Amino acid sequence: MADQTAKGDEYEKKAEKKINGWSVFGSKYEDAADLFDKSANCFKLAKNWERAGSVYVKLASCHLKLNSKHEAASAYVDAANCYKKVASQEAISCLNQAVNLFMEIGRLNMAARYYKEIAELYEAEQNFEKAMEYFDKAADLFQSEEVTTSANQCKQKVAEYAAQLEQYPKAIEIFEAIARQFLKNNLLKYSVKGILLNAGLCQLCRGDVVAITNSLEQYQELDFNFSGTREYKFLSDLAASMDEEDVGKFTDVVKEFDSMTRLDPWKTTLLLRAKNALKSKEDEEDDLT
Repeated sequence: MADQTAKGDEYEKKAEKKINGWSVFGSKYEDAADLFDKSANCFKLAKNWERAGSVYVKLASCHLKLNSKHEAASAYVDAANCYKKVASQEAISCLNQAVNLFMEIGRLNMAARYYKEIAELYEAEQNFEKAMEYFDKAADLFQSEEVTTSANQCKQKVAEYAAQLEQYPKAIEIFEAIARQFLKNNLLKYSVKGILLNAGLCQLCRGDVVAITNSLEQYQELDFNFSGTREYKFLSDLAASMDEEDVGKFTDVVKEFDSMTRLDPWKTTLLLRAKNALKSKEDEEDDLT
């Protein structure tokens, strides 16, 4: 490890010397780039991720001097991969630099991929607003490149985080748009009931029983098979329990569905919000009587 760190230091110093000097033959930036690359590899072998990341950033600068934008973007990605292990904000900064370069040279698919990676880093930090922002950017770029599957995955993430942040109308709009798109594809039709369930749960959190009932009618018109699904019955029974302001019934409906189809944490969060709102309403009415 120490030996590799020493080698990394040596290569980095030689590269800096090349840049600060002058050359008659060839380009000093080409020579420096080669030395920075060797230096970064040594630091990686030594597992000195911060040093490796910083050297890859210097390598990217050399490539930019040589007007090699693709190579510069790749160096920023290498830097980000090192920084991910020790400093996520540095990783995000490097990935943003890479995205800007990939967009300049028209590599939109690559840009979308790294926007998604930034979103996932924010997701890991539980910074849901930033995660939503970058999943949204990734979705737009994937869509422009007609990478529909990846675009839809990112859009679903945007909808999920919008709901987490209580931006229910936005979440509902996205889920419903995805459902309409899925219905056009025979391979994805089976997934529509799950997407409509997500939209319906967002409606429940808004607490407007009339809006929930109207939505269920719209979903039946959208997908004629939906009314025969467990997801439809689940939403319908939940809406009925909210209409009756019956917390006990709401709880029983959730338990029954969960016993057959395990609810994930996202759905559980939304159901708990809806239940708490219903309970507050019930308590208020009890106080008045």
